[in-house]
Amino acid sequence: MRRDGIAVLVAVGVVVGVAGANAQAIPRSQLATVTQHIADTRVDVVYRRPVARGRALFGALVPWGRVWTPSADSAARFTISTPITINGAVLAAGSYGLWAIPDSTSWTVIFSGVPAAFHLRYPEGRDVLRVRATPRHADHVESLQFAFPLVDADSAVLQLQWGTTAVPLTIRSAHDGVR
Repeated sequence: MRRDGIAVLVAVGVVVGVAGANAQAIPRSQLATVTQHIADTRVDVVYRRPVARGRALFGALVPWGRVWTPSADSAARFTISTPITINGAVLAAGSYGLWAIPDSTSWTVIFSGVPAAFHLRYPEGRDVLRVRATPRHADHVESLQFAFPLVDADSAVLQLQWGTTAVPLTIRSAHDGVR
């Protein structure tokens, strides 16, 4: 009897240990993907969603004037199937790391030629495109999100939002000859 009791305790300990290990392995910032078709272009944004948790965000947790990726654990990845324009600037088809330099009145959004990077290691000197964007005040969003609040036949607005800050980017299909 005693051996059976010990065997049960060991088995329960193993199950609890495995369950505890699995619970610890779940990242706090969950993986997310948003996909949108704009004319003949497929746009994918893959990122991890940090949560505000009552923290002051831009200008505090995310300092003004410093490079930051809108993601946790790994840089956000932006992939397009055909060339597009973003805020009027041409971006070739491909995958890019998405970074930003936030400021209270204007953001610089960076598309890096390094699509996979650790979120704290900005790949200096590998920028493919930089565009300016104007942040605006919005309703509070607890978890960082990318969304397409406006989609038309050949254009869309991709919006980054976290806390009460929203940063829109105008995307246009380059189907009119820019290939």
